[in-house]
Amino acid sequence: MQSIRAFAWFYAALFLSVVLVGYIPALNDDDGNLLGLFSLQIYDDALHLGSAIWAGFAAWRSEAASRAYFRIFGPLYFLDGVVGLLTGNGYLDLGILLQGPNDLSFAVRVAANTPHLLIGGFAAAIGYLLPGRDTSARAAAR
Repeated sequence: MQSIRAFAWFYAALFLSVVLVGYIPALNDDDGNLLGLFSLQIYDDALHLGSAIWAGFAAWRSEAASRAYFRIFGPLYFLDGVVGLLTGNGYLDLGILLQGPNDLSFAVRVAANTPHLLIGGFAAAIGYLLPGRDTSARAAAR
């Protein structure tokens, strides 16, 4: 299996885990905030589950589908983190559209959006950088 497909399987498992973690009572405070920082709404669960399904389908389908997943998903998710840092709400879960800007402390904005920045940035790097390395490694092996 090509490494880009293995990364897509990892992303599928990662996002499925994110959905499931939100339903573990010990990880939610009395107000329903995950890790005491933020609440995940049905929109968030739908976004994360959709991301897991998309990644899993891409991994199952092909290296090209996995590359396309990372090239599309990575920048979208990274930009969602940037918007979340600036406004307190992202756009992928419709938060900025449904609730408008959210007056959160900078520390909470960083805690809530750093995963989006890292996951999206790493995904974009996989999509745009890894395939070129895989292709040249295969060409050198011939």
